[in-house]
Amino acid sequence: MAALDMSLVARGHAEVVHLMKRKKNWAAREPGVILVFCIVGTIAILLTGLFVQKKLQARKALRET
Repeated sequence: MAALDMSLVARGHAEVVHLMKRKKNWAAREPGVILVFCIVGTIAILLTGLFVQKKLQARKALRET
């Protein structure tokens, strides 16, 4: 049976623990950027909804005539 090198196991465990530790949250450091993303996303969703609504109304008007 092969001997296990416990130094590699210990080092691997330390790296996993280090990766699991929370680092500073980028979103918490840059709230302005997140706000801009939210505003731009909301506007994009509203404009898309208006576009779809106009297309559906035009289709409905064509069916009625």
